Amino acid sequence: MPTLIPAPMRVTAVGNKPKLIHEFVGRATTKTSDVSVAHMNSPGGWEEPGQTPEFKELTLVLAGVLRVEHKNGHIDVRGGQAIVCEPGEWVRYSTPEPEGAEYVAICLPAFSPGTVHRDD
Repeated sequence: MPTLIPAPMRVTAVGNKPKLIHEFVGRATTKTSDVSVAHMNSPGGWEEPGQTPEFKELTLVLAGVLRVEHKNGHIDVRGGQAIVCEPGEWVRYSTPEPEGAEYVAICLPAFSPGTVHRDD
């Protein structure tokens, strides 16, 4: 039988400015470890530490620009575009433009603070 998720759970974000994370599926909301799905709203100028996660992250940008830094430079992902980051790749996310960004992140397996491996 299908399972309705009546509302997401607010998850605390890491970074230099407040960012809204609403997890619909994942370890916090549904106790699911194989996948997580979260809706994010990041303000302009937000940035977080670099990370080398153990999970694949697929990100669909709905509006604004999400910058994804990697070891060879960076990619700006705009509304209507998506990006896939593989496990073990160093990446750093930020929203450099004034309007920030709205996006959906899907992690396989589910996001976990213990498997994201953030830089010090």
